[in-house]
Amino acid sequence: MAELQEVQITEEKPLLPGQTPEAAKEAELAARILLDQGQTHSVETPYGSVTFTVYGTPKPKRPAIFTYHDVGLNYKSCFQPLFQFGDMQEIIQNFVRVHVDAPGMEEGAPVFPLGYQYPSLDQLADMIPCILQYLNFSTIIGVGVGAGAYILSRYALTHPDTVEGLVLINIDPNAKGWMDWAAHKLTGLTSSIPEMILGHLFSQEELSGNSELIQKYRNIITHAPNLENIELYWNSYNNRRDLNFERGGEITLKCPVMLVVGDQAPHEDAVVECNSKLDPTQTSFLKMADSGGQPQLTQPGKLTEAFKYFLQGMGYMASSCMTRLSRSRTASLTSAASIDGNRSRSRTLSQSSESGTLPSGPPGHTMEVSC
Repeated sequence: MAELQEVQITEEKPLLPGQTPEAAKEAELAARILLDQGQTHSVETPYGSVTFTVYGTPKPKRPAIFTYHDVGLNYKSCFQPLFQFGDMQEIIQNFVRVHVDAPGMEEGAPVFPLGYQYPSLDQLADMIPCILQYLNFSTIIGVGVGAGAYILSRYALTHPDTVEGLVLINIDPNAKGWMDWAAHKLTGLTSSIPEMILGHLFSQEELSGNSELIQKYRNIITHAPNLENIELYWNSYNNRRDLNFERGGEITLKCPVMLVVGDQAPHEDAVVECNSKLDPTQTSFLKMADSGGQPQLTQPGKLTEAFKYFLQGMGYMASSCMTRLSRSRTASLTSAASIDGNRSRSRTLSQSSESGTLPSGPPGHTMEVSC
């Protein structure tokens, strides 16, 4: 009789006691669905509770992508078209994401009681360490729009060691001056809060055109059950302090920054001015044609490609394939001096309707790219 040999069989994913293979598969499927849907958390901070949703799992030695939305929106209405875009999937597979909802902006949020003191934008920025401590995340790449871009910038000024990079869409780093304040008050006499917020989000050309996108967001904001909360966030934005950026000064963003604005967008001048105040060796300026006031909604493909290049410049996703901008026909690199002739301007990426590459060049150059 042949000698019996002992054979050891090790399960790659051991089953729990009493668990059948079918049950294990169902549990694994449920876990994947949960990751796809995101896990929502709330934490208490010195300025109230804040809600955020986490997608994916942390990757070793990689920061989290950390988003903050604009006034009148929440994380879904602000970022979902961008992060659900096909080419973006390569990015989100490589990073865990944290999408923050400003207090009272999350879906199903109750209306704050009368007299509630809504946090200032500075205080909203001071909530971020509580989120990162709760998640045990050490560094982030911030992606913010409008008020969210301001909040992430304020956080980066006070916690520079925890911010590896920033993508700032429609940022206005300046406090409202007396003329802005007076114009805002006069507008408030003739326009409703939803109309003022729509004027903040979209260009007048877009609002006049009344496209399907505009109709959708006008309906979202006008019929929002938490409109009183939205007004509080709106007031905090309009009462923001000046970030006091100064090129070559002490107050500046120390990490790589990509500034983004649409051609003819409401905040085009503010973003151009912000670009002039930041370190040109660390800053890229992306001005997107045909994108209106919300590039992440209207041109998610172009913004995704630019984001991939930005991440590559930071040393991530070196083998990533460029699907749009890489099939280029034209690329030019020109050096432009600043007004005083001694300092170079920051890198400027200008997109049009055709595809083009982003050439690599020395810092302090202006990149003019047809894409």
